[in-house]
Amino acid sequence: RYSLFYNRLKNIEENEGGLDKFTKSYKSFGVNQLVDGGIYCKEWAPGAEAVFLAGDFNDWNPFSHPYKKMEYGKWELFMPPGQDGCPPVPHGSKLKVVIRAQNGDLLYRISPWARYVIRDEDKVNYDWVHWNPPQSYIHKHPSPKRLKSLRIYESHVGIASPEGKVASYKNFTYNVLPRIKDLGYNCVQLMAIMEHAYYASFGYQVTSFFAASSRYGTPDDLKEMIDVAHSMGITVLLDVVHSHASKNSEDGLNKFDGTDSCFFHSGPKGTHQLWDSRLFDYANWEVLRFLLSNLRMWIEDYRFDGFRFDGVTSMLYHHHGIGTGFSGDYHEYFGLHVDEDALCYLMLANHMINFLHPECITIAEDVSGMPALCRPVAEGGGGFDYRLAMAIPDKWIQIIKELKDEDWNMGNIVHTLTNRRYEEKYIAYAESHDQALVGDKTLAFRLMDAEMYTNMSVLSPLTPVIDRGIQLHKMIRLITHALGGESYLNFMGNEFGHPEWLDFPRIGNNESYHYARRQFNLTEDHLLRYRFLNAFDRDMNKLEERFGWLASPQAFVSEKHESNKVIAFERAGLIFIFNFHPYQSYVDYRVVVFKYKILLDSDAAEYGGHQRLDHSTEYFSEEYPHNYRPNSLMV
Repeated sequence: RYSLFYNRLKNIEENEGGLDKFTKSYKSFGVNQLVDGGIYCKEWAPGAEAVFLAGDFNDWNPFSHPYKKMEYGKWELFMPPGQDGCPPVPHGSKLKVVIRAQNGDLLYRISPWARYVIRDEDKVNYDWVHWNPPQSYIHKHPSPKRLKSLRIYESHVGIASPEGKVASYKNFTYNVLPRIKDLGYNCVQLMAIMEHAYYASFGYQVTSFFAASSRYGTPDDLKEMIDVAHSMGITVLLDVVHSHASKNSEDGLNKFDGTDSCFFHSGPKGTHQLWDSRLFDYANWEVLRFLLSNLRMWIEDYRFDGFRFDGVTSMLYHHHGIGTGFSGDYHEYFGLHVDEDALCYLMLANHMINFLHPECITIAEDVSGMPALCRPVAEGGGGFDYRLAMAIPDKWIQIIKELKDEDWNMGNIVHTLTNRRYEEKYIAYAESHDQALVGDKTLAFRLMDAEMYTNMSVLSPLTPVIDRGIQLHKMIRLITHALGGESYLNFMGNEFGHPEWLDFPRIGNNESYHYARRQFNLTEDHLLRYRFLNAFDRDMNKLEERFGWLASPQAFVSEKHESNKVIAFERAGLIFIFNFHPYQSYVDYRVVVFKYKILLDSDAAEYGGHQRLDHSTEYFSEEYPHNYRPNSLMV
C-alpha cells in the first residue's frame, strides 16, 4: 500500500510540478476571474466532441464561445476583459457548460468546479451562478490551535432552529454558535454543506462539490460563520463526501461529458447498489486532481479546520460493506476485495492535508475496523487522526432494546467501550445523526417514548419511566465520554434528549418541516425537565475541559461487578463510579482511590436527580487492598 501511494506521489512530483501545484487546480479549473479582468475557463471532458460556454453574458448563444481542445481530455477558454475593463462574465450571472456529446447531442451542464449554484422556487434543477463579488468576506480571526481532545457538536445548519423552515448560516452564527460554546464543545462538525439538490438526502447525495449549499445563504455567510466560530475558539470540521456522488446529470457530475465514465467507473462498478449513486474511479489522474483540490479549496477558501470523511467503509472495499460483517480477523482487511486505489486516495488526501496544513484534523467514518487506518502514512497507515467508534451506539441500542435492566452485562459494556486498536484514536459517541433519523430512535426516545409528550413537565409527577430515562440518559453519555475514546461526539439536540425523530420535507410527509428542526427552546423552559439533561451535558464537557481525560491514556477499570451492576475506573486523576442497578443503592461501597470529593453527580438536583449524596463530604483512603490496588475507600 505504501509503495502504491509512493509511486502516485512520485508521479505527481515529476509530472505535475509537485503536490502544491497539483492540488491548487481549483484556482484554474471552472470559470475564474483574472487580475486584469479577463476570464479563464478550463474543464476536463474527455468524452466530449466540443465544449462551449453559454449564459446571460452572451444571451445563451451555445456556440459563440468555444473552448480549445488540449491534451488528456482538457478544454480551455480565455475571454479578455471588455473595453471598459470590466469582466466579460459579471458577478451573479447564470452560466452553463455546453457539451457536444459523441452522439451529437448538446448537453447543458454545470461545471464540476462551480462555486455557487442556486435553485429558483419554480424550478426543479439547480442553476450555476458565477460568484465573483467585488469584495469577498475577509477572515478576521486565526484558526484555533490543534486540539488535544475534541468535544464535537455534530450539526446541520438547515435544521438548527425551532422554526419549521430551512435555517440560515446567519442563524447558526448568532444563535447556535453561542449555545455550542456554552455547552462546552470545542469543535463543530458541519453536515450537508457541500451542495446537494435533494434536501432530504441529509447532504449525502452531493451534486456540486465546490459549492457551499445556497439554501442556507451565500458563500460569504458561511465564511463569516466559520470566522465567528474561530473567534470563540471553536474548531470547524466539514463532513466531506468523497465516497460517492449523486446520479443527477442536469445539475450534478453524472455523465458530465455525455459518457458514464467521466469521473466514475463505467458500468455496474460505477454504481452503488444501496445508495443509487455514482462511484468515483480513484485510479484516474483527473479524479485525484478533482478530489484533492476540493479538500484544499474548503481549507483555504473557507478556513475549515479539517474533515470527517463519510462512507470510508464503502470506499475501502469493492463490496462496499454490503452484506458483509467484520469480526476483526486480518483476512478481512487484506486481499483482492480491498479497493487499493481508494485507500491510496485516502492516504494521498491525508498526506496532502498534513503536508500543506498540518494543523488540520481528519476523521474516518469506518465501521469495518481497517487496521492502521489512523496511523501515519509513513508507517503504511491511512493517515487519519481519528476514527469513529461506531460499535458503541449500536451496543447501547441493543442493550436498551433487548435487555431488561437487571440483565445488563457490565463486562460487555466495558469491553465495547474499551475495545479499540492500540495507538489509534477513537471518537466515542452514544448516538449521532443516524439514530435521530426517521425509522430509528434516539436514546431519549427509546428510554421514555410516548411519555415524553405528557410527563416532561416538572408540574407533572415524576413517573418511573421518565425518572429511569433521565438518569440513564446522563449515565450512558458520561460513561461513553469518559471511557469510550480519545474524543467525544454529540448530535445537535441529543444532549437534552430532543423529542421525536428527524425527518426532512419529502413527498411521504407532505413536504413538512415539522420534524426538520431542533427545538432548542425546550431547554429554556424551566417547567420542562429537558433543562436537567442540558445542564448535565454542559457540566460534563466543562469537567473534561478542566481535567482532560480524553487526552489521557486509556482508563484503568478497577471494577465491573455483575451482580452489583457497578462499574468503576480511573482516568486523568479522576475516579468514575457508575451504579447501573435498577433498584439497589449501596452504603460503604469500597472502591479503589486515594482521596475523593464529588465533582459531578448525575443524582444532583440540578440534573433532575434525587440528591442522595452529600457533596460537602471528603473521603480519605485507607491502606486496604482492593481490586489489585493498595488503597481504597468506602462511598
